[in-house]
Amino acid sequence: MAVELPSIDLTPRQECDLELLLNGGFSPLSGFMNRLDYESVLEDLRLADGTLWPVPVTLDVTEKVALKLRPGDQLVLRDQEGFMLAMLHVEDVWQPDKLREARKVFSTDEHGHPGVAYLQENVRPYYVGGRVEGVSLPIHYDYRTLRLTPWELRSLFKKLGWRHVIGFGTRRPLHNAHKAAVLHAAQEARANILLHPIVGPTSPGDIEHYPRVRCYQAIASTFPPDTAVLNLLPFAMRMAGPREALLQGIVNKNYGCSHFIITPNHADPFAALERPPYYPRLSAFDLVKQFDEEAGFIPILYEKMHYVEDKAEFLPAGTLNRPSNSVQISATELRRRLEYGLKIPEWYTPPEVMSELKKAYPPRHRQGFTVFFTGLSGSGKSTLAKILLTRFLEMGDRPVTLLDGDIVRKHLSSELGFSAEDRHINVIRIGFVASEITKNRGIAICAPIAPYERSRRQNRELISRYGGYIEVYVSTPFDVCMQRDRKGLYARALAGKIKGVTGVDDPYEEPVKPDLSIDTTNISPEEAAQEILFYLKMQGYIGR
Repeated sequence: MAVELPSIDLTPRQECDLELLLNGGFSPLSGFMNRLDYESVLEDLRLADGTLWPVPVTLDVTEKVALKLRPGDQLVLRDQEGFMLAMLHVEDVWQPDKLREARKVFSTDEHGHPGVAYLQENVRPYYVGGRVEGVSLPIHYDYRTLRLTPWELRSLFKKLGWRHVIGFGTRRPLHNAHKAAVLHAAQEARANILLHPIVGPTSPGDIEHYPRVRCYQAIASTFPPDTAVLNLLPFAMRMAGPREALLQGIVNKNYGCSHFIITPNHADPFAALERPPYYPRLSAFDLVKQFDEEAGFIPILYEKMHYVEDKAEFLPAGTLNRPSNSVQISATELRRRLEYGLKIPEWYTPPEVMSELKKAYPPRHRQGFTVFFTGLSGSGKSTLAKILLTRFLEMGDRPVTLLDGDIVRKHLSSELGFSAEDRHINVIRIGFVASEITKNRGIAICAPIAPYERSRRQNRELISRYGGYIEVYVSTPFDVCMQRDRKGLYARALAGKIKGVTGVDDPYEEPVKPDLSIDTTNISPEEAAQEILFYLKMQGYIGR
């Protein structure tokens, strides 16, 4: 009986992987990789039998679960609500070297790479490999007509008489330049088009799921009749650059594509952001091109399109004799214009897409935002948070919630202790509540100690999807905090009466790049609060 077998609730990423294992999107895989396949993929981009496969697909579990399992056992896989999705027939249980995995898959072990950070901080310490026996595909209540399986999509292409299909995967909204590039590539390949946006976990900072899909529906409706099909891909991105480009191509081949578009910075965590891309330009295309015959699809390099004003059309950037006649708007610039309510030219995107984007990215003075204080006990966080609370309530334009560290500990995290992991969980809980407030256009003021950079980074990544995130480091020195010591924490810790006090015998990791840093040693709380309010006005969040 399944109820008597060990079971786990899958994470969103694991659910995506399981869905592609069950529906054939990850063919020829029949389950989560055993150790032999895992090692072979890391070293050679191949399964143990020699089949081309570039990225590990593994099931990570806690030590507690791993120690209960042996080869030949069965493990029930459930969704977030506890519904049984599949049975895993255990072949291997092992503890991977995640540092080595990071270097092989991502070509780096730097925590600044979000794929590496996720692997090191979120992936559990043991892997379980084995064949999966499906009970039910993960249940999706959203956009059900846009979630065709590989078999269903291949059958549709056959009915339509589409022999050649070019796939285009994306994790961001599409605009007229993208549309022109896809149509140009399809014409070159003499193929019809599968718009195949990724709707599993993507990269920090990407637009939320529902607005993205509405944008995809809007742009798809503007393609010439009978040229394109829109389907959603339940794929969890690793942001692994060249290796991931090859994996996405294989997945799209399984969905019926003969061709797949590779962008110059494909699956790069920093593509289209202010900082330089992580992987060398064209490295993804170069890797995929090495295997195109074996992989079973033809890679097509995405050609950037520029709008030429005197011709009122998009043309390939490489064909322009006078680049000065062309104009373009980057993704970063688009978001800036949306957030500050600036004009966006009509040629850039269809009005239907722009309407959805304006709903997803209202001007900053109408967005929700979070002010997240961090600093030692006694630094002045709570006092500053209370002053800001009253100022925002006086303004009265948005609901305001104060999430003070002590209050949250009492009502939300009372069962947690003060181990490093419990401190991390407490701060993540605060971030989750703040994200819901921000999502609903309110203001959240958070004032925990938040001693660890990884907790603060995860909160920034979560909350920034829905609105503003302003990290304020109250950098008051330890000796000043100790002099204030209203709670007597430092005195008791230094006397050896209590342990685990941040700054005494538990570390405080200073923020790497806070939005504001304020030392309250020689300024009053009101003066410090004024600095924060001034920053918020300059950034457009208040004062309109």
